[in-house]
Amino acid sequence: MNVPALLSPLRLRELELPNRIVVSPMCQYSAVDGCATDWHLVHLGQYAVSGAGLVIVEATHVERRGRITHGCLGLCSDENEAALVRVVDFFRRHGNARLGVQLAHSGRKGSAHRPWEERGDALKAGHDPWPTVAASALAFDTGWPRPEALDSQGMKTVCDAFVQATRRAARLGFELVELHAAHGYLLHSFLSPLSNQRGDAHGGSLDNRMRFPLEVFDAVRAEWPRERPLGVRISATDWVDGGWTLDDSCEFARELKARGCDFITVSSGGMSLQQKIPLGEGYQLPLAAAVRLAAGLPVMGVGMLFDPAHANQAIATGQCDMAAIARGMLHDPHWPWRAAAELGGEVGHPPQYIRGYLSSWLRGQRAGHGGA
Repeated sequence: MNVPALLSPLRLRELELPNRIVVSPMCQYSAVDGCATDWHLVHLGQYAVSGAGLVIVEATHVERRGRITHGCLGLCSDENEAALVRVVDFFRRHGNARLGVQLAHSGRKGSAHRPWEERGDALKAGHDPWPTVAASALAFDTGWPRPEALDSQGMKTVCDAFVQATRRAARLGFELVELHAAHGYLLHSFLSPLSNQRGDAHGGSLDNRMRFPLEVFDAVRAEWPRERPLGVRISATDWVDGGWTLDDSCEFARELKARGCDFITVSSGGMSLQQKIPLGEGYQLPLAAAVRLAAGLPVMGVGMLFDPAHANQAIATGQCDMAAIARGMLHDPHWPWRAAAELGGEVGHPPQYIRGYLSSWLRGQRAGHGGA
């Protein structure tokens, strides 16, 4: 039987993914002081049994000032760690998906409202704002606070926070980590010349601007168990003249590969509200294909991937190695079941749902007994 590319297994170090469908990390803004709640158990639990090969937990801050909003998930305290035990245990007991986490720091885009409150604008006095940090003391946009430019001690503090969060992720039993270096957040703010105007060894040339994100990667790779994969999400382009480019991304990906990176998730934008993005289904796949070719690393395609046939073709033709689905999963938490039915393959499913998933077992029941 020919297995559709989207439904074929993939090995990253010692982690075997049963298929190439990934539930992309999606911020829920529903944590309490960084601690996961019942919402996270139900939200992530549905994806554990969705048939996806991998689920990546939302952007999870490594220190409190690295939150985006007051409701962001964190992994920077014993309480944060303990609150995630229920989620991980559910995956172990009932899930057929592998479980990863995205470690992140908001940088100058932190101290913001939830998206459905004031359209995610910066917090004002009376809403408990906090000081933010970035590569340079440049505000994200009009109406946003000016961040503090990290000095050498500040960069060490952030790097240590990523390491501590990595230790917590390993103790919890996460099987994969993705570092967030995209969408205008802290690590991306060092990469892009739009936000990095430093005059020291961490600013100016491409090598200098990559220095701190690579230092963080090296520190996390040294701490993360050797057998577990570590990847990085990037914005392949800022979509703004004078900003971070696809060529920069290809060079960054090559540097990451040399340091033991296992995959790159190729997104784009988020650095500036002046961005001009040519939106459309699969609009970032050409960027993913370029990074894949340049670095020789597995890449995750992401961004408005709705049609299973389209995602399958993208993998079959070498544009990407995995398809990360976000909006599609919010709309249809059993998107992988639909993909399997449309493509003529199989994905995992819980036995309790066996009459809902059009599996080979159910097809046999219908053929032999006139319907189950």
